[in-house]
Amino acid sequence: MDDAVREFLATKPDSGSPDDPLPRRRRAILAASDELAARWTTPGPRGVAVRDVKIDGPAGPNGTDGPTTPLRLRVYDAGPASRHGVHVFLHGGGFWLGSVDEDVVDATCRERAATGCVVVSVEYRHAPEHPFPAAVEDGYAALCWVAENASAFGVDSDAVSVGGVSAGGTLAAALALAARDRSGPAIDLQVLEVPLLDLTLATLHASGVPDDYGLTAAEMAMCAEQYLSDPAQATDPLASPLLADDLSGLPEALVLTAELDPLRDDGARYAERLQEAGVPATHVRAPGMVHGSIVLTAEWEPARAWQARVHDALRAVHGGSRAASAAPNRADRTGDPVPADNRTT
Repeated sequence: MDDAVREFLATKPDSGSPDDPLPRRRRAILAASDELAARWTTPGPRGVAVRDVKIDGPAGPNGTDGPTTPLRLRVYDAGPASRHGVHVFLHGGGFWLGSVDEDVVDATCRERAATGCVVVSVEYRHAPEHPFPAAVEDGYAALCWVAENASAFGVDSDAVSVGGVSAGGTLAAALALAARDRSGPAIDLQVLEVPLLDLTLATLHASGVPDDYGLTAAEMAMCAEQYLSDPAQATDPLASPLLADDLSGLPEALVLTAELDPLRDDGARYAERLQEAGVPATHVRAPGMVHGSIVLTAEWEPARAWQARVHDALRAVHGGSRAASAAPNRADRTGDPVPADNRTT
């Protein structure tokens, strides 16, 4: 493990004491996250216009019935020359943490807005106050709004991608499934970074990665317990996309996993299943990385390379070029093969 990753793990906050009130834990963890970002993350470019919009979210407390819920979106626009598509971004945080206001989320969205797309960051509702499927339905409402208002961004409604990190990757994969099964909106690309795709946690427990690398089995069990109002929901494809019976007809995927992440096999297996279903999918396992080390862009070259790979994929799909530069390296440190890029050109 590189020294930068060791130092990061030594200062990374845990989930706090369950005896503390949830709002206090959230405030403490988010404050610590912003302190880490100041130390480890390169700020995004300042020449990006940022504005918040509020839209009508899904109906009902969990997106199933009742009155609509207001939904806040943060829109990043680098200007007319960069408006070739729209990317819907879902932040991480175990379904109970995270925000569009986080410094690391802001830096990520600014960087991605400069690649050739408007970025729309979704402030979805959190568990346990709003359990599954609230976050999925919030994301789907945002996706529909983006597609319906694409012309206002100066792009076509069929130039839309989705992406997310960790729990946000879960949600992005769920949006791709929902869009397929609900006849739209069309999605060009799904970018899944260190995604959690099996909330039964069977894949995590079988990964062989111990609790020493910043993400523990107990923490993930706590996240799943808060997110799901009924443990049986763990097998719902919108909660656990890896468990979906049919992955055919989904958009092209870039799946990025970390070698020292207990969630690594969620992403690897998902990419394999997408390919088996005839979906173009690229999986890259980054050597030496832990679950959160993709934010170390100010200090660590592998984190910068990770972000550059995502930027290349967004340019390829939104910049008018289907270049294969999104996945130049397909072997992890141990030499195990990672599924090859089988996208069409």
